[in-house]
Amino acid sequence: MIEYYVASGIVAFFVTYLLAKVLIPRLKSAGITGNDVNKTGRPEVAEMGGIAIVAGFSAGMLLAIFFHSFLGLDFDLTHILAAVITIFIIALIGIIDDLLDMPQWLKATVPLFAAIPLVAINVGYTTMSIPFLGVIDFGIIYVLVLIPVGIAVASNLTNMLAGFNGMEAGMGAIIFAVLLLIGISKSSIEISIISVSMLFSLLAFLFFNKYPAKLFPGDVGNLTIGVALASAVVIGNIETAGAILIIPYVIDFFIKLCNRFPSTKWWGENRDGKLYPVDNKVRGFAQLIMKLSNGITEQNLVFIFIGLEAVFGAIALILFF
Repeated sequence: MIEYYVASGIVAFFVTYLLAKVLIPRLKSAGITGNDVNKTGRPEVAEMGGIAIVAGFSAGMLLAIFFHSFLGLDFDLTHILAAVITIFIIALIGIIDDLLDMPQWLKATVPLFAAIPLVAINVGYTTMSIPFLGVIDFGIIYVLVLIPVGIAVASNLTNMLAGFNGMEAGMGAIIFAVLLLIGISKSSIEISIISVSMLFSLLAFLFFNKYPAKLFPGDVGNLTIGVALASAVVIGNIETAGAILIIPYVIDFFIKLCNRFPSTKWWGENRDGKLYPVDNKVRGFAQLIMKLSNGITEQNLVFIFIGLEAVFGAIALILFF
């Protein structure tokens, strides 16, 4: 069984790595770039690199489907195909947003409809085990409300806590490493193949996104991380683990909510190699860390967030086991 996961991971890694390498000069020549606002001079960096993540993930999933069809890897193909379609729809929304800059309200609501494939097959279980409350059966509300809301919320949350070299891919890698461990321990092939394909795609992407970044994931990459998380959680009925893993993003959401979701000045003001909140005002979780640290390098800021995600990942694993 493990050899199937290893093969899918390796394919996902190399497809992402090779495509990212090809995309960088082509995106730059096409003018699809973004400014690295946390650096002096705000250098231009190739944008929409999340296309490589989606491609690598797709390659890993296709190989797993090949194993299912021809080598006897036993999993629910209908659930996997529904998840892949949902992920592709969100990726398409991300591409459109990167190119056309969708309004925030539209970007928050459109992902609700991406959940239609998962809703159509009535995926998951309507009962959920909630800490301190016990097991609750949500019935039809789970399928018609909670699944679409979960897809929309997860994809938007992972898109909001972003903008620093290596943060999105690094935190995402921790998330899917934890989900992979849970999937293997539950003998859930569906969780495992989604997680291993995303994990190795993100690890490959980190080669180009780590400080100093040569490629940004863009909304297509950030949204895809969230929807893949939500899809794996729903299919595997591990909503509690998913809720724990997304806590850092929820904290960032509420800080930005208090600031009416600022579209500017969410980054750091670079002074002598350290980042400080712009105008000394905390507008997001990252700026809160900057303020508490009295200035911090971008690398250390990203390490803190990856470490924080690892802590919540460990909590999820402890509670699960």
